Amino acid sequence: MQAIRDAILSGDRSQETYANIELPETYRGATVHKDEVAMFEDLPSKEKDPRRSLHIDDVPLPELAPGEALVAVMASAINYNTVWTSIFEPLPTFAFLERYGRTSEYARRHDLPYHVVGSDLSGVILRTGPGVTKWRPGTEVVAHCLSVELEDADGHNDTMLDPQQRIWGFETNFGGLAELAIVKANQLMPKAAHLTWEEAAAPGLVNSTAYRQLISKNGAAMKLGDRVLIWGASGGLGSYATQMAIAGGAHPVCVVSSPEKADICRAMGAELIIDRRAEGYRFWNDENTQQDPKEWQRLGKRIRELTSGYDVDIVFEHPGRETFGASVYVARRGGTIVTCASTSGYLHEYDNRYLWMNLKRIVSSHFANYREAWEANELIGRGLIHPTLSKTYGLEEVGQAALDVHHNLHQGKVGVLTLSPEAGLGVTDPEMRALHESEINRFANQ
Repeated sequence: MQAIRDAILSGDRSQETYANIELPETYRGATVHKDEVAMFEDLPSKEKDPRRSLHIDDVPLPELAPGEALVAVMASAINYNTVWTSIFEPLPTFAFLERYGRTSEYARRHDLPYHVVGSDLSGVILRTGPGVTKWRPGTEVVAHCLSVELEDADGHNDTMLDPQQRIWGFETNFGGLAELAIVKANQLMPKAAHLTWEEAAAPGLVNSTAYRQLISKNGAAMKLGDRVLIWGASGGLGSYATQMAIAGGAHPVCVVSSPEKADICRAMGAELIIDRRAEGYRFWNDENTQQDPKEWQRLGKRIRELTSGYDVDIVFEHPGRETFGASVYVARRGGTIVTCASTSGYLHEYDNRYLWMNLKRIVSSHFANYREAWEANELIGRGLIHPTLSKTYGLEEVGQAALDVHHNLHQGKVGVLTLSPEAGLGVTDPEMRALHESEINRFANQ
């Protein structure tokens, strides 16, 4: 592995150099183990500790299949799907791997007693499999996390509708929280030259998810002047939605849970901010069995105070059960509630009168197709959207990194160095870096 690291750190990106590097038989990766899926039984979600379930193991290097690329991973990041994997909720991911493994000879590689996790990476291509023509060894890349076979007609208009679409590193093996990773060639995108390895790895999943959810015609199709309520606006997903709203001429109403997180939103350029903890919103009673419509009304009133009397056109929803009733209520007549994920619970409850009688829409959104991910990545590469990386750990500390996200201790994305020996490496366009240095540092809360 040292030869791979040395070549990358030398700055040599010639195809011949990487094609001639001898590949190791094993590599280090962050894993969960199939024989430990019952370790958290009977514990509440918040008491399940990823530091117990995530291991750093030496795992065998799998065979490279047609259409795939082997990437030397310099940095990765924590997403909530890694948290779910580590606490075995809503079910152990080994069920995904078993199902995938039954589909083909190459897919069988994924059905293992361990799962190498992670759905983000930045790094350098080491090898490409048969049939790959657009990418070569030595190329600096990031990867989006949609793994799709594209054998079904349903996927050719929107790959997110393909019945065989999977989230890499969550529903597949050989993910990005490792020294090496295997991805399909149609997951690869150019790394932003002005970013460090850890900065470049951070946006992948959340930036693409926010783009589809908020900007794409497959999501809310935000337009100039829209008022957008963004839950968790300083976090890993919400921070990108906030930036996109501002860059797209909309007016974000940022909901956060602390003065520090409010400051992050202000640093991104947001002006309309609600600190839900300071203002004491309690949408559910103590037993979490019944919602309080008066709290929905109080939130709606507060939004109108900030917007000079207007309700929001779009609600950017991802907390799920805790906030969904309020989200449906506060959207304007004819407005849109666009939802992905459910970090506070999957079983949503809302008063349907406020939906159907006011002609509101609930739109579901899940990650992004390749085109949407590419467009979102271009915004990063052009310096229009910046990473919101709040902290970076080493691979050995991946359990603590996942715990930070699980307990909402982070204020942006949480990065993980894999092959990169230290933070701050990987910038190949120092002039563009200098142009955006202040924004990068400010948005990352460094």
